Amino acid sequence: MVQENALNSRDLITVGLFTAIIVVITMIVMVIGFIPVLLPLYCVFIPLLSGIPFMLFLSRVRKFGMIMLMSILLALFLLLTGMGWYTFPLVLITGGLSELIVRAGHYRSLTLDIAAYAVFSIWCFGSYIPLIFMADRFWEENAVYGSEYIETAKGLFQLWMAPTLIFMCVFFGWVGGMIGGRMLKKHFIRAGIV
Repeated sequence: MVQENALNSRDLITVGLFTAIIVVITMIVMVIGFIPVLLPLYCVFIPLLSGIPFMLFLSRVRKFGMIMLMSILLALFLLLTGMGWYTFPLVLITGGLSELIVRAGHYRSLTLDIAAYAVFSIWCFGSYIPLIFMADRFWEENAVYGSEYIETAKGLFQLWMAPTLIFMCVFFGWVGGMIGGRMLKKHFIRAGIV
């Protein structure tokens, strides 16, 4: 007997589709990483630009587990792009918290959806974990970037940057969620998409 709250194929397709959109946005933003001083801007542009698709995704979320699955898929994406497994423990926390926040609003609260997206956006910090906490090993394995790039990145990604980057993820996630929520209300509902 299938539980009513169990994820079905339609839910999985929804997760896959919106995860793919966020991955494409992330890949476009990652291009700025060719200039090391712009690397922290991942925490600005990924949450901002992903706000609309994520809020549209949340308009289709009615079951616990969909946000967590998206979080895990994004961590897998970072693993495949060479950022290591370090994002997985992070997304288990942020994805779980986002799930609880959305569920607290009974999947109908725009304010809590925005808050959930702000927390969810911390997944972006995962790409910085090896740069901050294991820089020597990471850059030894990625020496192809060149000594000038590596020295600039090492100078930038000090331990004190971690809370700053997390704050940026949350702040710009909140802003991106607000923009997405506003677009959702004004245009998507009017167009009958939601």
